[in-house]
Amino acid sequence: MKARFGYDDSLDAFGVHGAGGTLGALLTGVFAVSAINPIFKDAQGNVRASGLLEGNVHQLLNQMVGVAVAWVLGIVGTLAILNLVDVTIGVRVSEEEEVQGLDLSQHGEEGYYWEASA
Repeated sequence: MKARFGYDDSLDAFGVHGAGGTLGALLTGVFAVSAINPIFKDAQGNVRASGLLEGNVHQLLNQMVGVAVAWVLGIVGTLAILNLVDVTIGVRVSEEEEVQGLDLSQHGEEGYYWEASA
């Protein structure tokens, strides 16, 4: 996804938390079973289906709504914070610092020592 959309995510935060969290939340709606969590009951107190595999499509729809809300909050919050940081201290380093390397320019040390081979 990073290569296709061209965004910079050196720690793969979106890949781990965004994609993994979305998949996990949706699959919860698929694999939820009443044997583990008998939360849904009819008027007589009988346990009803929990997830899609048990026949409760509504739980998967609930999970989809939750994912959509989380995405909107994440996108809006991230853009707001990025804009605030950009107008106060900036989000980019200078071209010289980037060429020098962020380990050295930002932290005062080199992350890797490359020896020249003979």
